[in-house]
Amino acid sequence: MKIESRLAQIGSVQEPVTGAVSFPIYPATAFRHPRLGESTGFDYARTKSPTRKVLEDAAAELESGDAGFACSSGMAALQTVFALFSQGDHLLVSLDLYGGTYRLLEQIMSRFGVTASYVDTNDIDALESLRTPNTKAVLIETPTNPLMMITDLARVSEWAKSKDLLVIVDNTLLTPFFQRPIELGADIVVHSATKYLGGHNDVLAGLIVTKGKVLSEQMFILHNSIGAVLGAQDSWLLMRGMKTLALRMERHQHNATRVAGYLLEHPAIAEVFYPALPHHPGHDIQSRQSSGNTGIFSFRVKDARYVEPILRHIKLIAFAESLGGVESLMTYPAVQTHADIPEEIRRRVGVDDRLLRFSVGIEHADDIIEDLSQALEAAYSEIGE
Repeated sequence: MKIESRLAQIGSVQEPVTGAVSFPIYPATAFRHPRLGESTGFDYARTKSPTRKVLEDAAAELESGDAGFACSSGMAALQTVFALFSQGDHLLVSLDLYGGTYRLLEQIMSRFGVTASYVDTNDIDALESLRTPNTKAVLIETPTNPLMMITDLARVSEWAKSKDLLVIVDNTLLTPFFQRPIELGADIVVHSATKYLGGHNDVLAGLIVTKGKVLSEQMFILHNSIGAVLGAQDSWLLMRGMKTLALRMERHQHNATRVAGYLLEHPAIAEVFYPALPHHPGHDIQSRQSSGNTGIFSFRVKDARYVEPILRHIKLIAFAESLGGVESLMTYPAVQTHADIPEEIRRRVGVDDRLLRFSVGIEHADDIIEDLSQALEAAYSEIGE
């Protein structure tokens, strides 16, 4: 069955008693035992709950994994994954990284003796040079947030396996509709499901998908023990959002491609970072390992003075953090999503005071471009060329 059909049918044939097409919300935290030594399969909601199980099974199936785990946020999902590691362990991590992940590694995991080196994960020589006897895993964002750097997942996974390293991939920006890292060699996939999977800026959630019996059993213990699990109502909301993922991702991609093309020709714009553009570094890799492109990209204005009036004058587009919802959102990474990364590191990577990140929604592309045009014109009027 094609992925579009699998998405639309999430939970639709799971409720045998009533035949409900929309799987019910089970808010229960405790479940009655038929008798001593027997269980319905559900005992306590932190360990397993009916609504969350349908979501977790769907996530595992969509990502070609063996087990899924729904968490209370994307950061909770990462924290649960990081609990695989012990004092003294070392991780190789994508250089251009979401600020929240950097904060978790540097301010929290470092206190427990887990260290990280930040590297262009598409550079095997660089990975090898930073690998130590204590290196246990490679954590990859592809595309990265916000500069859209691309990693060849099959190539890096092959290298990592030869060194007995786990491969963890953050697939938030492409979703399983466009990219399935486990099929390319990854061991673990994580999502901030708040973003494209939920898709409506109304549910906070994270997902983990694992491949392999042993790893899945380890993750089950961590998920249950840490307890940062997703509640029944939010599990249902996330499933409802995922049913329309295919339609939304196609529209996000279409709109982002049009808007990126418009900005590429605009005299106020210095650079546009979007993998769908033929000149983008890694465009060929992205085309080979993914069936499409995300709806988010970043662009750099020629003068940092343009940033404030652009953000002040956008109307249809909201100046807000997050991404992946049906509404268009614009973010200033240097002071918002990536503020926890030291300025020296941010600037070295390219997250400077001229960079804006744009999550293109599903509004009509003409209206998005019109709003951008008037905001840029207003910035021109205030600042000058």
